[in-house]
Amino acid sequence: MAHALTLLLESPVLVAVVLITGIGGTFQYGFHISVLTSPSVYIKQLMNATCVQRYGHYLEAWELSLIWSFTVSMYSIGGLLGCLVAGRLAAAYGRKRCLVLNNVLAICGAVLMLLSKTVHSFEMIMAARFLYGINAGVALTVHTMYVLECAPKKLRGIVGVSVGGFVSIGKFSGQVLGLSEVMGTEDRWPFLLAFSGFIGFLQLVTLPFLPESPRFLLLDRGDRPGCEKALRRLLGASGDLSSEVEEMQVEHAALQGVKSHGILELLLSRSVRWQLFTIIVTFTTLQLCGINAVYLYSFDVFRAAGIPAHNLRYVALGTGLCEISTIVTCGMVIESTGKRVLLIRGYLGMAATLLILTLTLYLQEYVSWMPYCSMMLIFIFIFFFSSGPGGVTAPLPGEIFTQSYKAAAFVVACTLNWVGLFFVGMVFPLIVEYLEYFCFLIFFFFCFVSGVFVWYGVPETRNRSIMEISAEFERMHNKTKPAPENKLDTLYLTHSQTGQATKL
Repeated sequence: MAHALTLLLESPVLVAVVLITGIGGTFQYGFHISVLTSPSVYIKQLMNATCVQRYGHYLEAWELSLIWSFTVSMYSIGGLLGCLVAGRLAAAYGRKRCLVLNNVLAICGAVLMLLSKTVHSFEMIMAARFLYGINAGVALTVHTMYVLECAPKKLRGIVGVSVGGFVSIGKFSGQVLGLSEVMGTEDRWPFLLAFSGFIGFLQLVTLPFLPESPRFLLLDRGDRPGCEKALRRLLGASGDLSSEVEEMQVEHAALQGVKSHGILELLLSRSVRWQLFTIIVTFTTLQLCGINAVYLYSFDVFRAAGIPAHNLRYVALGTGLCEISTIVTCGMVIESTGKRVLLIRGYLGMAATLLILTLTLYLQEYVSWMPYCSMMLIFIFIFFFSSGPGGVTAPLPGEIFTQSYKAAAFVVACTLNWVGLFFVGMVFPLIVEYLEYFCFLIFFFFCFVSGVFVWYGVPETRNRSIMEISAEFERMHNKTKPAPENKLDTLYLTHSQTGQATKL
């Protein structure tokens, strides 16, 4: 734990990469998940006032609900569009340049948010949410690719956890800034929703000073001098430059004559089908594990435990702090524990917690002290989520796919994430309405199945090169030896048959 952190701090440029890309990357995604809750009352008032002013019509409840749902959904629609084009943009223009230009969308969205109240236009809020969604969709994909490709193998775990960490920090920041004592007031809510523009501007003026991804320079552009120069800046004087270049050279040799694969080729390729199954299972479960349901029911549980209604929002901040602190701890132990162990422990721990939580919610009407048990279980569930799937899932595509499949894999993964977010936003309220707390049994199923799948189907990635991970997937799942589909597949089979690992 201390060794990995010490190594990271010895590379100040890499630390800057993690912080600058994170604050303008997955931070934006997490921020917009939580920030709309606080000003929702004022935005609905604006919608009503605008319709009265324009058409002399006061919105009925169902009309207001429909417009509000559409406003919320615009973020997911924009995010899906952003992730669909992110892989192609990152391959064409480079990771760093793609992230720099992406900030223009956040700044434009912030301008629309600032003007929306002044000009009495809730359509501007919808348009801004759409732009924010595209920005977050691109950032979620390219930020993860960039930081993983900048990190050396021995630091890939702790750097990868930072991706999920900034999502949690973004959600917590949206909660804090949305407090009435800060920016969650009738006068200041446009500035609250425009905060992402400031974050985008901050990354826009700082990111150009950082190096491009070394793996992109060598594997996509064939620029070895540029790759070595970027590595020197990232690793510092004490970094092991030769081993990192050697690992990339092995993959570069395998990729000679192999073009970057598209999404359809990824879906049809037999050589990476188990890597693809891993992405489908983990990213689907990330949205269907029940974390949203637990956060929703936390208010009822805290209220039943005797916490006054006017203090519930402050207590809810405790759940956000729990998530952040656990992900930070996950980053500290991931290099010694391993990602596979964290995922298995997280999924199965969440499944067990959901079963017990369902029981305590059922009994809290009959046993006076049962709400306190439910409250404790909520924090335990957040602990298992943040120390496992919450911190480990996001960087998985960059760790188990080679460069030729990586862009397509991130597009598939982030598409599943955005579709899941949209599905949960639209269907989850109906599930809760009809099943109440028994909805946790559905989420239990996803968590348990995912835990079993990772246990039997996913190898450990800690301190392994992508070629070694690919060979391990081959060893675990391919009992027969099919004919290789291309030059890169031949290298996979060579590794799996001889048991040799790349010397790094």
